[in-house]
Amino acid sequence: MGTSLTCAGLAWALLSMLSAAASCVGFFMPYWLLGHQMDKPVSFGTFRRCSYPVRDEERQTTVMLEQCGRYASFQGIPSVEWRVCTVLAGAGCGLLLLVGLTALMGCCVSELISRAIGRIAGAIQLVGGLLVASGCALYPLGWDSEEVQQTCDNRSGQFQLGSCQIGWAFYCTSGGAAAAVLLCAGLACFAGKKQKQYPY
Repeated sequence: MGTSLTCAGLAWALLSMLSAAASCVGFFMPYWLLGHQMDKPVSFGTFRRCSYPVRDEERQTTVMLEQCGRYASFQGIPSVEWRVCTVLAGAGCGLLLLVGLTALMGCCVSELISRAIGRIAGAIQLVGGLLVASGCALYPLGWDSEEVQQTCDNRSGQFQLGSCQIGWAFYCTSGGAAAAVLLCAGLACFAGKKQKQYPY
C-alpha cells in the first residue's frame, strides 16, 4: 500500500477533511443564530430550529416546545434568503466532502492523485468553499423574518442582530469554507506526485 501524495499532499488531505468536517457539521447544526423567546433559549440554523412556540389547546395558551427539528417543508424556512443559503451551503459542503474523501483515499492508494487531478480537486474545493461562503454571506439577510424578530425582541433586521447573537455553528461553517478557499485550494496544486512515464 503506497501513497500518491507528496508531503504537501498529505497536509492537503488532512486540511481537506478538517475543512469539510467543519463546514458540514456547522451547516447541519441549528446553532447559527441564538436568542430567547418566552424566557426559553431559541436557536436557528439554515433549515433547522430549536425551541418553537406551539398552541396548547387544553390551557388555551402558547407554550415553547424545547426540541430541535427541521422545518416541515422547504417553503417553511422563514425567508427566501435562508432557502438560498441552504441550497448554496449544502451544495458547497457536498463538494468539500467529496474532495476530502478523495484526498483521504489518496493517502492509501498509489497513483490515485496526480498533479492534474490535484489541480482539478483544488478547483472543486475553491468552488465548494465559495458556495459555502456565499451561503454564510446571505444568512444575515434573513434576520428580518417574523420568526427571527420574535426571538430577537423585535429589533432584528438585515445585518442587525437585535438582542440575538451569532452561534458557534455559523463560525464553524464559515471557518471551514475559509480554510477550503485559502489553504486547501492552493495546497491541492502540489498534492500529487508526478506520474512516471513508462516507455512502450
